[in-house]
Formats: sequence, C-alpha cells, structure tokens
Amino acid sequence: MATDANGAGTPSAGPRGRLLDGRYLVGPRIARGGMASVHEAHDVRLDRTVAVKIMHAGLSDADSDRDFADRFVREARAAARLSHPNVVAVYDQGDDDGTVFLAMELVSGHTLRDTIAKESPMPPARALALIEPVLSALAAAHRAGLIHRDVKPENVLISDEQSGGQVKVADFGLAKAISADTQHTATQGVLIGTVSYLAPELVVEGRADARADVYAAGVMLYELLTGEKPHEGETPIAVAYKHVHHDVPPPSALVPGIPPYVDALVARATARDRALRPADAGVLLHQVHRVSHALDRGVRDDPELTLDLAPHLLTPERDDLDTDVALFADQRLPRDHHEPTTTLPVLDAPATRPVPLPPRTDQRPDPRTGQRPGQQSRQAQPPGPPPRQRPGQAPRQAGPPGSGPTGRPRRSRRGPVLLVLALVLALAVGGGAFWYGWARYTAAPTVVGESRAVAIAAVEDAELEIAFAEPVYDSDVPEGDVVSADPAGGAQVLPGDTVTVTLSLGKLIVPGVRNLTEDAAQDELMAVQLEIGESIGRYSETVGADSVLGTVPKAGAELSSGDTVQIVVSLGRRPIKVGSWVGRTLEEAVAALDRRNLDHQSTEVFDAEVPRGTIISQDPAGGTLFRDDVVSLVVSKGPEMVEVPRVNLFGVEAAEQALRDAGLVPQRSEEDDYYGLGFVVRTDPAAGTSVPKGSTVTIYVV
Repeated sequence: MATDANGAGTPSAGPRGRLLDGRYLVGPRIARGGMASVHEAHDVRLDRTVAVKIMHAGLSDADSDRDFADRFVREARAAARLSHPNVVAVYDQGDDDGTVFLAMELVSGHTLRDTIAKESPMPPARALALIEPVLSALAAAHRAGLIHRDVKPENVLISDEQSGGQVKVADFGLAKAISADTQHTATQGVLIGTVSYLAPELVVEGRADARADVYAAGVMLYELLTGEKPHEGETPIAVAYKHVHHDVPPPSALVPGIPPYVDALVARATARDRALRPADAGVLLHQVHRVSHALDRGVRDDPELTLDLAPHLLTPERDDLDTDVALFADQRLPRDHHEPTTTLPVLDAPATRPVPLPPRTDQRPDPRTGQRPGQQSRQAQPPGPPPRQRPGQAPRQAGPPGSGPTGRPRRSRRGPVLLVLALVLALAVGGGAFWYGWARYTAAPTVVGESRAVAIAAVEDAELEIAFAEPVYDSDVPEGDVVSADPAGGAQVLPGDTVTVTLSLGKLIVPGVRNLTEDAAQDELMAVQLEIGESIGRYSETVGADSVLGTVPKAGAELSSGDTVQIVVSLGRRPIKVGSWVGRTLEEAVAALDRRNLDHQSTEVFDAEVPRGTIISQDPAGGTLFRDDVVSLVVSKGPEMVEVPRVNLFGVEAAEQALRDAGLVPQRSEEDDYYGLGFVVRTDPAAGTSVPKGSTVTIYVV
C-alpha cells in the first residue's frame, strides 16, 4: 500500500520493505480497500508469513477522521474475540509512528467473488456448501455479541486446494459489540456498508442487528444460485431503493428447476421485514442444514418444508415511485462497478401495511377470544350513548325556524359583526401568509457558469452568505467557474442564508505516472477522482520491475469523474530463451540469435571429429538471457592439416622423430628387398602430402 498523497498531492513512498513495530517486514501488496491496504509480511519474531492491514495515512492523521482510526482499532479487538476455523484470525494490532496496522492470518487463495464469477449459477447443493461455513462464522460472531455489518463475497476468502479449500470470513472492520447505545450503523446519519447487501432497515433506520448479517447472507446465497445480484440499478441510490421497496425474487425465476423449499429459504433470509427473518446466523444455519438434507435425499418438492420456511407475511410492492424518489433528491453518489463500501443517507421508511396470508388450519384459536390468529372479530359495536341533558332541563320543543319563545320572528345583529370579524381575520391571515410565505423571502441568485468572483459578488449582493464545497472535475465548465449551487438560482431563501457553491476543476486529464511505484500511481489517480482498474503487466527494457510504465487510457486523455483507469506495471526486462546450438552450423545459430535480439561471439578451434563450421560448445549452454546479451560459441575449424616431411635416406630413428615432430604417428615397415641397412627409402603417404595432424605415416626400410 502507498500512503495517501499529502495536501499538495505529492505521493509518498509505499510501506514495502518497512519493518513495522520492529517485527513485521512488509512485502508486496495483495489487496487495497477504501480504508486500508493489505500486504504480505514476514513476522521476524515468530518467523512466519502473515497479512498486515495498514490504514491509509490520511484516515489516521486528521482529528476529524479519528473515528475511522477508532473503527480500525476496534476491528482487532472484535475479531480477536473470535476463535473459529471459519474466521480469519487477528494476531496483533499496533501503531508505528502514526501507521496504524493489524497483523492477521494470511489466507492464500481467492475470494467468493471469484468463485461466483467462475461457477455461478451453481447447483443448490454447491451453493449451500459454500454458504454454510460463512453462516457458521457469523453464528460464532453473533453468539459473541458481534455483528459483521459488511458481509459480501469480497470478504469471504477460500484457501487454495493445497490448503484444503477452507472458507474463512474476513474484515470485521465495521463490527461493534451489540449494546443499547451502539446499535446505529450510522454516524451522523450516514450508513456504512455495501449497497448490494444492505438490509432495508439499514437504509431506512440506520440500525443493525444480527438479522442484517442474515439478510446479506441471503443475498449472497441468491447470487451463488443465479450468478446475478437480486437488485441492480444505475446508482447506489437506485439499488438501495429496491432493497427497501422490492422483495428479493425467487432464484427459480432465473434458474428453473430450483426446488421450492430453496426459494423459500432465500425468501426467509431476505425478508424485508426483519421480524420475519431468522433471529441470527445460527438459526439460518439450522434451516440451511434442513434444506441440505432434503437435497441430499433427492427431494424435488417438500410442501411442508416450504411452508415452514416461507415468511408468514408478505409486503406488497409499492408503485408510488414518484413520491418515494423525493426521498433520494440531490443525493449524488458515484457509480462503482467493483462494489466498494458505500455511504448512503439514512432514509425515512415508507408506510407499508403487512398483508396477512390466509390463516393456517393447524393454528389453534385464541382461548381468550375464540378466534384463530389473524381472524378479526365480526361482533357489532354497541351504539353510542344518547345525548346527555342537564338535570331538570325540559326537552326543547321544535318550533318554526327563527322563532323565539313567543313564536315571533326577531332580527339577528350577529351577522354583520361576524362578517366584519371574518374580513379582519382574513386580512390578518392573508398578510401573515404573504409575509411568512413570500414577502420575507428573497430569491437565490443564479451563479452556475459564472466565475468565482462573480458568484461571490452576486451572493453577497443578495444579502446571503457563501460557502464552497469540494471542487469537482467537469469537462463542460471551465476551471474556476461554478458547476452547481445549493440552493439553486431562483429558490426562495431568507436573508443571511448560505448558498453552497461547487467550483469546477476543469477537464479531468489523466495524470502522468510513469516511473512511479504502483501504489503512488494509484494515489495520483484517486486524487483526481478516478477509479483504479486491474493492473496490466508488461515487459520493459528501460523501466525497472514494479515501476509504472503508463496507464490505459494514456496520460493526457480526457475522462470524467469515476471513470476507470488501468495501470501498466513493468515486469522488468523480457527474458529470452537462449536455446542449444551445439552440432548446428554457425550460420544457423547466428541467424536464430539475431531474431531473438541476442548478440554472439565465436571462437574457432581445430577438431578432428567435428566438421568445419559446426558449433562444438556454447556459453551459456541454455536458459534465458536479456536483449543484447552475448552468447559465446566455439566453432570447429575441422582437423589440423600437416605436410608429411621428406625422410628418404634417413635412418629409421631419425625419420620417426621427424614425423613425430610434424604431429604424425610413424609406423615402420620393411621393403620386399630388405637388406638390413636401416635406411628409409619411401613413406606412405608420400612426402609433401597434406594429412590431418595425428595421422599415421608408414616408413619403408631397406
């Protein structure tokens, strides 16, 4: 992980190679999240490999962000309380000169997200086998009084097959001890979680208990069965809306053939009314076991099990979308295709009315009322009491309208008085309404598209205060001009109210990150509101390994906030296979090495056994080299040729010595007319003939 850039935007060096707390030697980064990065590390004290999670520097420095650091530290305390084979173990927590970190178990493998991408939709038995250890881990947490709060496939790790393929739940970073005063997942009205797995009550109330983890596990089960998320949308707000207002559909709607009791299990776990969900992960785990047993027996349909699992109440879908959309007004959240942890404003709950199913025939009547559950009384309500009369008051006799006690008409004087009072009241109400509803308000000035100076002048001229939000990149608005204002131009405001103005940073241009480390390059790109995609590895002859070659799109390209950029990382120099060229001709070897961008040098030696121009040996004999490296070749010149010396009339011993001196092997033979004189009369081959050095020459003696 690389620490966040400082205020000037200069990236700092990554922690790789750093010794944290005098104990953990930080190695390569293996994951990066919104709050922290995870590195492989070596515990030099216990001589073991661990995973170290290091909080991003900016989150632990500022006092205003101290709650992030506190939550990070709470992760160690919460997870350390859990000792379970399906929970990633936390070993240690520390603060090394402002660097807050956790040391935890290293799980080599992949995430459940990878399994979903490769295997889903998967058979129900396989899906339940994967969700069972997750629920076992959550059940242990719930028994310990802990809620995970961020259950999602990315937080479920599966070790390599060599390690047994064990499933472990990681990242209890948002967990808190369950207590009366710490049940809010929201901080100042902001939810923390991942939108696709947020329970409806988290979106509406910002309040979580164990049933929120149950809901998230049910959504994961749906995703395992179908390969799709139950609720999709263009923005996180749209997804959150669907969690609140729409039931999770049955998996069999996408994958026909799934048994009804599996549909019922998913419906029970993901019921929008949390009262209808299993109380905790332990209860859901028991229900999963029941469904698994039914699948093992090959049961296609079990109406009793289906009825027992299905929620007893159904919440109707709401179609008043226009009304509810107002709850999400002005909430601008970035799209995130990789589903990071997202913050959402807590919403007001819409009024929904549970609709009871028909009463079950096996339910007993209430002994107090004699009615079955859900049955309403049909007993008529008693009529109200008659109007009361004062004691001694005689009943009034009906008379002609307007008649007095004597029956004569009399003139009423209250009419004009009441009319005047009504007019005065109407004028007062109208004047008050005019003042409080319109006259005392002023219109906010329109400043969108104006420069900063013009916007300040316009707001101050309207006797309003001005504040500036974080600037944003906008290709359509020049740098320094106003992108948006809240309240917008023309809105009714009171004198002294504040208009919050957002200025443009201009076009978003991909920054140059060549030769930076990958961590530093990510920080540079995130600083300009770009998302980081998968890294691309490429060989480079000029940029060292692990340094950045560039980006896709390239530096200087114009993008929009939230667009994804891939970082191209150098793999170092490309290795080139040398090959073996012994026994091949020099021409063949040179041509092949040139095509591979390898250089060569050759040395010629005499060799009586290897033909001329053939390679006798090479260095290196194989393996790999890099561009322009040299391969040394030893090439045969063939056998060395010598001339047979003239030794006629030499004595035998003198002739043999002359031949030896020439590099030849003498062999004596007597002529047919041998007289014993001991003189050489001829040789075979004849004198002056060129023969390979070391050849045998016969001398004939008389």
